[in-house]
Amino acid sequence: MINEKNIKDELKKLIVKHLYFFSEQSCSDLSGHLKKNLSLISKLVNELIAEGMVSVKGHAPSSGGRKPQLYSLKADALYILTVAMDQLSTRICLVDLAGKPAAEIDMNELPLQCNPIALTSLAEHLNSYINNSGIEKSKIVGIGIGMPGLINIKEGINFTFLETGGQSLTAYLTKQINVKTYIDNDSSLIALAEQRFGVARTKQDVMVMNLGWGIGLGMIIEGQLYRGHNGFAGEFSHIQLSEGGELCSCGKQGCLESEASMLAVARKAVTGINEGRISSLKSTNLDSYEAVGNAILDAALSGDQFAIELLSDAGYKIGKALATLIHIMNPGTIVFSGRGARVARILLAPIQQAINKYCIPRLVAGTELLISELGFEAQLTGAAILVMENY
Repeated sequence: MINEKNIKDELKKLIVKHLYFFSEQSCSDLSGHLKKNLSLISKLVNELIAEGMVSVKGHAPSSGGRKPQLYSLKADALYILTVAMDQLSTRICLVDLAGKPAAEIDMNELPLQCNPIALTSLAEHLNSYINNSGIEKSKIVGIGIGMPGLINIKEGINFTFLETGGQSLTAYLTKQINVKTYIDNDSSLIALAEQRFGVARTKQDVMVMNLGWGIGLGMIIEGQLYRGHNGFAGEFSHIQLSEGGELCSCGKQGCLESEASMLAVARKAVTGINEGRISSLKSTNLDSYEAVGNAILDAALSGDQFAIELLSDAGYKIGKALATLIHIMNPGTIVFSGRGARVARILLAPIQQAINKYCIPRLVAGTELLISELGFEAQLTGAAILVMENY
């Protein structure tokens, strides 16, 4: 026997999800999108108002006749804990249903490579952050975590970092924190953020570049995030540029990541400074690649020649790898997002130069290059989207 209450509750969740992604909507809009009877949608919206989930936002413009009433989510009805991890550090932020921070972003040093206590440290950081936020756990709808690595989102396993002995990482964290937890690859979440709320929201075929300590790729194909056969599609940073070169974290030589990622750029900067290169980077703590990487971005934007030279070299190599991607995927749009979006205008010239050199002109003629407006916040935004997509 069909449980009518369960059906109604599921429809309410769909309404909440739709209002989250599309902001202000009328009952007619909701009815059309969800393909449900208008009177039923109106009844459920009124119930959500009574429950404190939805609020009235006024009337929409009308081309004639009665103006439709608009509704939106009540921002403080629920909260989402968003987590953005990279190889070196972790950012944590509690956001409301309008995507606004309900507490300050907390950044912790948390190296993932060869760190057997990384997982327990992550759980401790998350519990501490929630306790200090003043928000009851019962009001946190879920935890979304974006992280680097080969991730099976269905089983909740990261095959690269945060070793759990083959057990579910999401189950472990859910138990430790007592809040439902979801994980996904960082670049996939950045692509979702750009598609839902960023410069790719009107695009159907988009390659989203995550310019960070590694170089990730999220692929939107025909409006859907493409994950590939095993869910590992988008390991763009392991395209080989040469037979030799630096040893990559994957165990191969000559990968794009080992030649042009922010971590590779930071290493080259340290080597250059130690060899006597003149640069404002000399005053940076050269023992911390994270400090050096952040300093390179600031220095380049301030006109430091060495920093610009380092980024230009990286940009050319990224462009060469992108030429291969363009030949295979023929994307309509390429978006540069993530940490490195700050210096994307510096990177664009050498990227375009390499694309012009290595691409068949007809293939690249219709491809536009865009710089993210979300930038470094894209991963946190994507982590919130992950939770709401599973709401």
